[in-house]
Amino acid sequence: MLLRVRVTLPDRPGTLGQVARTLGVSGADIVQVVVLERLGGRAVDDFTVVWPGAARVEGLLAGLAAIPGVRVDGVWRAIGAPTTTGQDAELLAQVAANPADGLATLVDAVPGLLAADWAVAAVVPLDWASRSGGGPGATVGHASWRAPVPLRLPEVTPLRGRSLTTADGTHHAVAPFGRAGLVLVVAREHSDTLSAAAFHTTEVDRLSQLVRACAVILGDRLDLVGVPPVTVNP
Repeated sequence: MLLRVRVTLPDRPGTLGQVARTLGVSGADIVQVVVLERLGGRAVDDFTVVWPGAARVEGLLAGLAAIPGVRVDGVWRAIGAPTTTGQDAELLAQVAANPADGLATLVDAVPGLLAADWAVAAVVPLDWASRSGGGPGATVGHASWRAPVPLRLPEVTPLRGRSLTTADGTHHAVAPFGRAGLVLVVAREHSDTLSAAAFHTTEVDRLSQLVRACAVILGDRLDLVGVPPVTVNP
């Protein structure tokens, strides 16, 4: 299976090589490394690795923790293939080619792009700012196939791009479309054996850019999301 391993490490020569060797010795086959951040002498790297399905990750975590200055921020199962250049542009092209299903295309594709478990396009009541907490919250416009049922959404207001973590340990990234109270919510769930990392700022920025681009492409179609269908009596 594919695993995503997020590591914070000293940004100095040799440390990345130590991490890579430790991953290899533990049985992980590295297929991609993405640098999320380099700041103040530290770096945050995401490793996508092929991991033996029957193997336990405790040895891997212990090996990485033994490297001076290295901290493991999360290890979780990655859905889909590793990120490649051009995936975002390809997704936007698919949305533009079939705008009738554009929102569903976006929601279904985003978990694979961000190594997440599921995604939901939620609709927030337009008067959310004036509510005292007693009114209904966000409703689901479209959910990806791995979304849990029943679905409990985090508090997504105020509508701005950000990451957040709920009490059960689920990490979310939130990005508003900028119209019709529509917001995209992406989740990484906590499990007993693996612990996902929170969404990094670069991941939230990437999600926000995708959502804004889709909002431009889909335009007025987004205003119809969550609107009950009109029944015509014969």
